[in-house]
Amino acid sequence: MAAGRLNRYAHFAPLPFLPMEISARLIPLVLFSCLFGCSGPRLVSFPTEDKGLVYATLQGSGDHAVVLAHGARFDKESWSKQAKTLSANGFKVLALDFRGYGNSRGGEKAGARPNLYLDVLAAVDYLHSNGAQRVSLIGGSMGGGAVAQAAAEAMIGDIDRIILLAGTPIANPEKMSGHKLFIVSRGDARGGGILRLPGIRDQYERATSPKELIILEGSAHAQLIFDSDQSERLMEEIIRFLSLD
Repeated sequence: MAAGRLNRYAHFAPLPFLPMEISARLIPLVLFSCLFGCSGPRLVSFPTEDKGLVYATLQGSGDHAVVLAHGARFDKESWSKQAKTLSANGFKVLALDFRGYGNSRGGEKAGARPNLYLDVLAAVDYLHSNGAQRVSLIGGSMGGGAVAQAAAEAMIGDIDRIILLAGTPIANPEKMSGHKLFIVSRGDARGGGILRLPGIRDQYERATSPKELIILEGSAHAQLIFDSDQSERLMEEIIRFLSLD
């Protein structure tokens, strides 16, 4: 556990003083715009422990926030449909770009895939520092590995639950905190036709309870399940799991 990890979050400068008559004209405009746009996607950024900078889109409201961590061939925009669905179901949703994607960058540990978990931990810190009471994580493939490692490194209580969509295996799954849901397609295979299910089942068996393993029909990998005939069931399982007490 990273017992000494510090929370870091952005500080915003106060607005300059405005004359009362100008403020009176602006307040209705701000309130009107918030009725239609304040919970819509907006770009945010936050620092990582190794002095990197992560960019993400944030939308929705509520005290339960969900971080979406993309796979190697995707970016934060790949979650747009799922982010809308989750926010419509009462979750605050943050989809991040990992270091090396979009404008996100690593710091002292830049470029090393094993350090992607620092970007996830930074997202968790950002959300807690901005009012989230619970933070859960969803990661696909590479992003699933980063989510799993973040859950292994996080302080107890920082992460409520994690969902791993065919997540890249980690060396220490027994250290993952929070409730855990492993999801994989039965026929999902990497190069050479090697099925991912045995490795993911091993991660599941080594992880501590509470935990679940769901095996979907088909061969779609991670986020690509959302483009398959298992898409509806996958989202139903995600919302069910996130909504558990």
